[in-house]
Amino acid sequence: MFASLTEEQWHAIITNDATFDNTFLYGVGSTGIFCRPSCKSRNPKKEYVKIFKDAQQAIAEGFRPCKRCKPCDLRMPDEDWTLKIKAYINEHYDKPLTLAHLADQCHGSPYHLQKTFKRIMHISPIAYLQRVRIAHAKQELVETEKSIANIGVNVGIPNTSYFITLFKRQTGTTPKQFRLSFQKES
Repeated sequence: MFASLTEEQWHAIITNDATFDNTFLYGVGSTGIFCRPSCKSRNPKKEYVKIFKDAQQAIAEGFRPCKRCKPCDLRMPDEDWTLKIKAYINEHYDKPLTLAHLADQCHGSPYHLQKTFKRIMHISPIAYLQRVRIAHAKQELVETEKSIANIGVNVGIPNTSYFITLFKRQTGTTPKQFRLSFQKES
């Protein structure tokens, strides 16, 4: 069983106090990742924090070590980490996502995330994000009568001209032409 969070521990977590690194580890229930108190990742919500005396206890509770602070010098296998990054992108494709944001959410550095993702997926995280966005845009073009601008916003690309350019680059056709060609086939 994990210990309850004290105010001193919470303060150590939100201030990234390295003096507590050998005292406890904390896990974040919403991500399933555990960290050192000095971890520079985004501060978790207090209600999701679980305190552990050591890495073995955290692992036994089903938590994975953070890629950024390496709380036990164990690393999540790169393939598993890449799947986690893909899942995050697939779930949040409609939000403004940057490499730095992905790295923060997935507990790693932007450089390492870019390098690892590209090695495993043979595509950069941002190129993968664009593919996901265009796939969702295609679906909306076929299934709805929404405007091209609204679809761009819905898939996370609020600049309409950039959305049309990206869509054409990936599909060979504009969103309007794509919609028309699908309607002709039906």
